[in-house]
Amino acid sequence: MTKFRTVSKMKEIMTNYYVEAKTTKEKPIAWITSGAPVEFLYAMDVIPIYPENHAAMCASAHQAMDVIDAAEAAGYSQDICSYARTDFGSAMTKGGPVGGLPEPDFLLCSTNICKTVIKWYETIARVKKVPLFVVDTPFLHEGLTQGLIDYSIQQFKDLERFLADFTKRPFDKDRYQNVLEMANESTDLWMSILRLGKTIPTPINAMDAFIHMAPIVTLRGTQECVDYYKELLVEVEERVEQGEASIPNEKYRVLWDNLPIWFRLSRLGKFFTEQQCAITAATYTNSWGGMVKGKWESDDIYEMMAASYLYNYINLGFKERIEYLAKLIEENSLTGFIMHSNRSCKPYSVGMYRLQEEVSALTGKPGIVIEADQNDSRAYSDAQVETRLEAFFESMDPVVTA
Repeated sequence: MTKFRTVSKMKEIMTNYYVEAKTTKEKPIAWITSGAPVEFLYAMDVIPIYPENHAAMCASAHQAMDVIDAAEAAGYSQDICSYARTDFGSAMTKGGPVGGLPEPDFLLCSTNICKTVIKWYETIARVKKVPLFVVDTPFLHEGLTQGLIDYSIQQFKDLERFLADFTKRPFDKDRYQNVLEMANESTDLWMSILRLGKTIPTPINAMDAFIHMAPIVTLRGTQECVDYYKELLVEVEERVEQGEASIPNEKYRVLWDNLPIWFRLSRLGKFFTEQQCAITAATYTNSWGGMVKGKWESDDIYEMMAASYLYNYINLGFKERIEYLAKLIEENSLTGFIMHSNRSCKPYSVGMYRLQEEVSALTGKPGIVIEADQNDSRAYSDAQVETRLEAFFESMDPVVTA
């Protein structure tokens, strides 16, 4: 991984975030899916807690399998998403790097990242005996339409009423506007950082971005998030000016599609460095960068909010996914692409072998599908994956430098 000065700042703000959540007596706690409209919660002084982010932390700290085993021993099937099993097990044992999550007062679930999260959150609601609010975001089979926008806005209005009833005070529209401005500024900064990855050699690669994305997921809509990405942007710009590469002697530039393999992030980072391969772009990191811009324009903040939460890579139909992947390959001067067929994340992985064929045919760039899991190490083989990747590197032409 690239050594950034700002990583200490990120650790500090993430630590403060969990400390506040676990000690607060004044603010409600909501467990929330990563694709849910968190801005409404911050507008009402509700602390959002992300079970997915926590599960990734468990895997990165090599503590996921202990709690996964506990969940499976309690009857949760191995076929269930490993994020869900990680958090079910952590709730039972208080395991993981932060000693389990703070208890929720209610749950907020959005289906734009995964339709199966409904069952995950229904289980939590039943076990914890707390209310659950679901924001249903339809799949974009054929792009955005006014009908889909209007349908989503109605649910946002319902969410405002739910929050007002739950907190017993009117929804704070002025605070919401302020939170939304900070969220937009954060996502603009995040995308500015990721776009600098286009530089040859790249100053920041996706293995770095997977680590530095924590604030944009958990703190989007706060001043701490804005300030953090301002600092990181300055540091990445400095690296561009000085010609500092995230991967020494960069030879290959590739795209990563799907979630990281969290429990092998360090080993894979070292492996790609040894192979002189920079993972220059990733669909997962870009998903928190306002992909909708240029796809839908409106002066109405609710329309733009709905469009943003609907137009998410994992919520797009195959045609738009193929076009988007091809665009990333061209814009980032990539020599190939890697697709992670993730056993846990079916919506992200379905049809992936066909996607690989279509994107290769459209771009002329080689691609490879590797099979693994985001959290469950039993579904992964170092030797098998690394051998296949080595053969993939041999199929690529080196990057063309000016």
